[in-house]
Amino acid sequence: MNQDILIIIYLVSSVLFIFGIKLLSKVKTARMGNFISSIGMLIAIIATLFDKNIVNFELILIGVIIGSLIGAIFALKVEMTAMPQMVALFNGFGGGASLLVGLGDYLKEAPSELYIALTIFLAILIGGVTFTGSIVAFGKLQGIITEKAVVYPFQHPINLFLLLITIVLGVFMMMDQKLVMEIFSNFGAESFVGNTIVYLIAILSFVIGILVVIPIGGADMPVVISLLNSYSGLAAAMTGFVLGNAVLVITGSLVGASGIILTNIMCKGMNRSLLNVMLGGFGATTASDGQGQAKEIVIKEVGSEEVAMMLDGASNVIIVPGYGMAVAQAQHVVRELMDELEKRGVNVRFAIHPVAGRMPGHMNVLLAEANVPYDKLYEMDQINEDFSNCDVALVIGANDVTNPAARNNPASPIYGMPILNVDKAKTAIVIKRSLKPGYAGIDNELYGYPNCLMYFGDAKNAISKLIQEIKEL
Repeated sequence: MNQDILIIIYLVSSVLFIFGIKLLSKVKTARMGNFISSIGMLIAIIATLFDKNIVNFELILIGVIIGSLIGAIFALKVEMTAMPQMVALFNGFGGGASLLVGLGDYLKEAPSELYIALTIFLAILIGGVTFTGSIVAFGKLQGIITEKAVVYPFQHPINLFLLLITIVLGVFMMMDQKLVMEIFSNFGAESFVGNTIVYLIAILSFVIGILVVIPIGGADMPVVISLLNSYSGLAAAMTGFVLGNAVLVITGSLVGASGIILTNIMCKGMNRSLLNVMLGGFGATTASDGQGQAKEIVIKEVGSEEVAMMLDGASNVIIVPGYGMAVAQAQHVVRELMDELEKRGVNVRFAIHPVAGRMPGHMNVLLAEANVPYDKLYEMDQINEDFSNCDVALVIGANDVTNPAARNNPASPIYGMPILNVDKAKTAIVIKRSLKPGYAGIDNELYGYPNCLMYFGDAKNAISKLIQEIKEL
């Protein structure tokens, strides 16, 4: 293919990627943004195949068919509640692909130029960490691995030591191999020279990925997913340098940069630094009153008839969706409840915490699936001051992001995290299956507040009963 034409095609693809990401910033245009970005990727793939003068497309076609079938099955079968796990897997596959490309390019021919060797090393390191880190994140989200923070002795020194060893091996990988052979021969370790070093780097990157993510508790999973997304983009960018593919460098950089920005937003939403998240351990602490003694919470339970009467008599209702809504697949009945209340003149809005659910934007995706109008969704900063004017705040799950301990209890592991001001509403009604703590592993002080009522049950069934009761009023 003519190089001028290829450059123009790659430029068009890059513009489509950038425009698609821009559209992804708004819920209303997110689907179109995803579609436009997909078209950009398709164009880039086709152009690359023809540019490399690939004559035999049989294996490529087989791979496309198998991949498309797997993707179609996942798209049809995987429920919205499992989307965070899917995102984690996608991040992992991207990292694994980058590692394989870097590894394969090095094994084919050891690079003579330093910057190529460096990008191969980074592709292998970042790709390996992303792959196994994402697999661990998937396991935690799926319940295969404990959601709690798995803290082990000397975890930080061990991680640092492994990283330093990997960097040292990377330096040897980038050096002139004759010189490396001379150095290792002095220690009788000639077998470590050449491809063995690259294999060790790959293995260590896998180990680092596991050890870095395993100590991170479930409460930090939204941050971890967005960070791993960024890692997969950076790994792809390094692969672009390895292959000399400009569009891969551009798209990888876009994903990497947007992932870091999103991670920063997530960290601000939890009042935590990125370093604090990566050091892990969050969720390993239980709630206390600051003196080492657990607080006793006295709750007030209500039934569907009482809740229906309170909602029917309200003027302003704020619904706070959380993972409980996702687990119960209750987004559609929540929309029905909104419609029923609006028929009665009630002003209904949704308050979305940036880390509600298990991935960034989880609640927005679920509510959009249920056709809840976009203008009904308010971010935390937009609606927090309105809770004091709210008649009823209806909380569906959303444990940690409504816990007043984040404001009041310096001993709490979530102290300082911005929360939704549900406790300032005239009445707070919480729908939960039980009093089981959320991701942070701590009790919610809200449940013992005088203005808080507990309505126990599966969210979908509980809200369906509410709708029926309201209709009968």
